[in-house]
Amino acid sequence: MELMAAIEGLRALKAPCRVRLVSDSQHLKKGITEFLPRWKATGWLKSNGEPVLNQDLWDQLDQIAQKHDIRWEWSAGHGDHADQNQADQLALQAAHAQAAQGAR
Repeated sequence: MELMAAIEGLRALKAPCRVRLVSDSQHLKKGITEFLPRWKATGWLKSNGEPVLNQDLWDQLDQIAQKHDIRWEWSAGHGDHADQNQADQLALQAAHAQAAQGAR
């Protein structure tokens, strides 16, 4: 889900942008900033020789991310981070709105 959130968030941008992408997923941050270049150089194999899981999503994220100037940040999950709190509130509002629409 973290990969899809990043992909869809970046896909929503209509022009190249400077982006601060904050996630509570170390896997996302390290994957895109540290592991991806190595995966691509080794034909999408991890250091243990096994294929990278979700290669299609990592490839999509890589393609979309190249269009933007992105600062990738990690923040501990379930903390008191203003951006996470706002994202939680917006997600909750959207879920309630969708549930109300489905009840009609």
